[in-house]
Amino acid sequence: MQTLLTLGLQKDYELLDSGEGEKLERFGDFITARPDPQALWLKSQPSLWAKAHTRYVRTGPKTGAWSNADKLPKSWQIVVGGFTFNIRLSTFKHTGIFPEQQPNWQWLRDVIKKQARELNIINLFGYTGGASLACAKAGAKVTHVDSSKIAVTWAHENADASGLGDKPIRWILEDAYAFVKKELKRGKKYDGIIMDPPTFGHGTRGELWKIEKQFTDLVEDCNKLLSDNPALYLVNGYAAGYSSITYANNIASLIEKFGGAIEHGELTIEETCGKRLLPAGIFARWAR
Repeated sequence: MQTLLTLGLQKDYELLDSGEGEKLERFGDFITARPDPQALWLKSQPSLWAKAHTRYVRTGPKTGAWSNADKLPKSWQIVVGGFTFNIRLSTFKHTGIFPEQQPNWQWLRDVIKKQARELNIINLFGYTGGASLACAKAGAKVTHVDSSKIAVTWAHENADASGLGDKPIRWILEDAYAFVKKELKRGKKYDGIIMDPPTFGHGTRGELWKIEKQFTDLVEDCNKLLSDNPALYLVNGYAAGYSSITYANNIASLIEKFGGAIEHGELTIEETCGKRLLPAGIFARWAR
């Protein structure tokens, strides 16, 4: 079933406007402007953009910098989806949160709470931990995996800030694909799998990741990690040019084996001014 998941206005986050290749967002008390190739339309409130405290300006194909960064805190906190996130302006235009994932975080919590047992969940390419926090808060054991030391430390800090520092979350600094293969050799099993694979990247030891070459192999290996009684499977993506059907087709075999149902579609954020929807990624998810 194709689904549109939309994030609306949050107390600490809102998409104020978008267009002409940019998006204007409020993270708590601060307004940022940064590139977004999906915003291929005119801005609805051009005058509003002057309120931005900082703007990400590209200095090269893969580099850039935030204007007035010295006038903003190095870090500040916001609450989205019931979790506290430490916001920082990274050199890659990121802020430490993908707020459009909030509907998926709620879905994870709902699925886990319906199970009359403790689930063992693995979150691959876990970034700053939104999905891991959602699973832990719902009562699951979580293995959070990312190849970036900065991201893993950041996720751990978010867990502490959200009052989840004592929850059973295992923090793994390792290439996600390599870790899955090790877990298979160790005979480990998981009741749920979450992954958010990038288009391109490198592991902790320089391992090369290209989604078009390794994604199907990763999914196949992850399917072997599933327990005999799995509960959920979530795949997120931001790779330009791919459809959510692509991800849904990769996990379609779960229905044959375990029953349940698959949803897939787009993640979007609604502007508070123009009420337009900004595409923010794709997903496919399975649950029993």
